[in-house]
Order: sequence, then structure tokens, then C-alpha cells
Amino acid sequence: MDWLNTISRTFFDFNAMVEVLPQLLGVGLLNTLIISIAATILGVVMGMVVAVMGISRSKWLRIPARIYTDLFRGLPAILTILLIGQGFARLSQSVFGPSPYPLGIIALSLIASAYIGEIFRAGILSVDKGQGEACRALGMSYSKSMALVVVPQGVRRVLPALVNQFIAIVKDSSLVYFLGLLVSERELFRVGQDAAVLSGNLSPLVMAGIFYLVITVPLTHLVNYFDNKFRTGRRRPTAPTSGLKEVKELDAASPLISGSNT
Repeated sequence: MDWLNTISRTFFDFNAMVEVLPQLLGVGLLNTLIISIAATILGVVMGMVVAVMGISRSKWLRIPARIYTDLFRGLPAILTILLIGQGFARLSQSVFGPSPYPLGIIALSLIASAYIGEIFRAGILSVDKGQGEACRALGMSYSKSMALVVVPQGVRRVLPALVNQFIAIVKDSSLVYFLGLLVSERELFRVGQDAAVLSGNLSPLVMAGIFYLVITVPLTHLVNYFDNKFRTGRRRPTAPTSGLKEVKELDAASPLISGSNT
């Protein structure tokens, strides 16, 4: 059973996991959530703009939106992060200082906005055209009907997909370490990797993976719950009626009806 002991020492060294736990909690988890939430917020804002441009009647808006979506969806995430992080490093130093942290967030938000834009576009187009026609029949302008009626319904339909995209951003945040983050800015993967290198053991990386699972698995089940809820809707059980009340009403009304005929 030497192979079992080897696996246990390499991947499940309890002491190595306990040693890296404070750094994973205090540094890695915090930075992972900051990167993911900030990139998601920026991605939602930019994604909505891309979606509105993508369904616009003007080709001067549709074509740039299509190019933007194809570009950032087609490139590998690590390539986009490196191009943004290294290509705009000098500009970032004059604005944000020496930290590449903001550039990592911007790169992830650009990637996320391309996917979120398509999610929003699909949700908006899934709304029945009669909704917009009814709004215009009531005297609402196209932009007002989109902002107040069509877009809110479309966003509600794609909420599970948006949560799914947030899960993808959480996992892609591990790629930001290629930009060389400061010690205080390390996310979960970088903290686990540094501890694994120092200890010569992969258990810290396994512990970092457990943290990713703690974030993503509950969100995955939350997506499934909301998706099922939106598909089935709310069903309130009602007590069955026997119909005797209606029969009594008809019996009571029959003499009056026959009397009026005579």
C-alpha cells in the first residue's frame, strides 16, 4: 500500500493544509471574491451595452457589437489577460500604480462582458414581440418600452445564466496570477501554489481547490434551483370545488326563469 501512502502524503497532508489555511482565508479568498465580483459588475454593465447595441436597428451599432463579442469570446482567457496586463502596464502604472491588480479585473470584465452581452441579447429576444407592440400602442417610445418592459423581462429570464457566468469568472480569476500580483493581492490559486512550492507538497493546492468548490458548488445548485423555479413558476394549490353551489343556484333560479317566460 505504498502508493496509497504516497498519494496521502502528496495531496492530503493535513499539517500542510492547516499551515496555509490562514493565508487562504485572509488573503486568497478575499482577493478572489474582490476580483470576481468587480469583474462581474463591470461585465454586466458593459454586457448590457453590448446587448443593446447587438439588437439595435442601426448596423453601425450592431457590427461593432458583433466584432467585440466574437473577439473576446474567441480569444483564450489567458491570452486576453496577458495582452491587457502587459500591453497596458505603463499606462496602468501612471493611473493605478505598480500593481497589475486593476488590469486583471479589467481583462476579466472584458471577457465576461462578451459572454454576458450574448446572455442579455438572448434574454431580450426571447420576450414576445407583442410586449413591445403593446407598449407602442399605448404611446410609449421604442427606447422607453425597451427600458421599462422588454429588458426587465429578458434579464429576469437569464438570471440563472448570469450566476453561471459568475462561477466561470471565479474560476478564471486564478489566471490573473500570470501578471505577477503583489503578496497582499494573491488570489486562492497563487496562495496555494506558493505554499506548495515552499513545502514541496501539493496539499496546499488541494486546499485551494476545496475553497473554489465551496464557492462554486453551492452557486451551481442555486442556479439549478432558480432555473427550475422560473420554468415551473409558482403553483398555489387550491381546494377542489364540488359544483353543488352552482347547482343550487340554478335550481333556485329556474322558477324565476320559467315564470318570466310565461
